[in-house]
Amino acid sequence: MSAPEKQPSPVPRGARLVVACILGTLALTGLDLGTKALVEDRLSERPTWDPPPVCEVTEGGRLRGPQRIPTSPIVLIDGYLEFHYAENCGAAFGLMNKAPSWVRRTIFAGAAAITCLALLWMFARGFGGGLFAWSVPLIVSGALGNLVDRVRYGYVVDFIRFHWQGQWSYPTFNVADCTITVGVVLFLIDGFMEDRRAKREASSAGPAPKSDAKTEVEA
Repeated sequence: MSAPEKQPSPVPRGARLVVACILGTLALTGLDLGTKALVEDRLSERPTWDPPPVCEVTEGGRLRGPQRIPTSPIVLIDGYLEFHYAENCGAAFGLMNKAPSWVRRTIFAGAAAITCLALLWMFARGFGGGLFAWSVPLIVSGALGNLVDRVRYGYVVDFIRFHWQGQWSYPTFNVADCTITVGVVLFLIDGFMEDRRAKREASSAGPAPKSDAKTEVEA
């Protein structure tokens, strides 16, 4: 019985593609941090009193208060979409918002570092298809943008707010959350497409030829 065919190893991507990926990551990270700085300057102000400790929660699990006070939002679509300053002590869309500070910092910093290093290594080594290549700078830039906020402030600045005439509101998010979401979608689609391509190639190759050699039995 013949051994199964070995899958071809991925071909490392060239230096130009790696440089393009890094430049794209830096550009998107700069866009995220730039919009946050603009929102912080235009849509918030420092309180006249001493703010509570960063992301401190009450015994009931509620945040004691923000470090900066939101000012009037910029309304894009009246009753539905606006730019509104918010501080997010948790992950994307407010997840883990009430977890202890040391837990958040450890988990978020570790997850961001592992994600960025793993994706950049996979990109350089040639894993994935075209959509994967596009997903890497999107995901990595989002992770870096939010990580910079956490290291600098202890929280993430969010400002994009969808709501339904004030009756319902989607968790406020930022540019980094958008790039991460789009990147993850592209990553998953690429994995699905690559899996289907591998199955098609395996089926078109057909079964491995059988050996005509027979085992000789001693008389």
